[in-house]
Amino acid sequence: MQSKKQIEVVAGVIQVGNEILCVQRPENKYTYISKKFEFPGGKIEEGETRKQALRRELNEELDIDIDIGDFFCSIVHEYPDFKLTMHCFMCELDKKNITLNEHIDAKWLPPKLLNNLDWAEADIPIVEKLIRNEK
Repeated sequence: MQSKKQIEVVAGVIQVGNEILCVQRPENKYTYISKKFEFPGGKIEEGETRKQALRRELNEELDIDIDIGDFFCSIVHEYPDFKLTMHCFMCELDKKNITLNEHIDAKWLPPKLLNNLDWAEADIPIVEKLIRNEK
């Protein structure tokens, strides 16, 4: 049996005030992540640090130039077709000026309402940690 493809990505938990940015994926060949909500980010390219990759991805996906804050957590999740390692960082913006270049929807929610969305499985532990941290 061949081993699953391993993917290493970064994600940003972007806050404006007490609200966190949640973005919805477009339709995808992998039904288990199609149209699910996630924290924005993407793959780390060769030679990039995690923070450099996140800064580039957020610029590409949302047209924002953002300072990457503190490391928040790393998640390892096995989807049916690949194994994902995701490194999350806290980020702050002054205002909610974003452009959706890759996602189909965005919502700004306080942590206590994050559970109302249909999240990609790998993002759920991050949602749970954000909710726990607020209490």
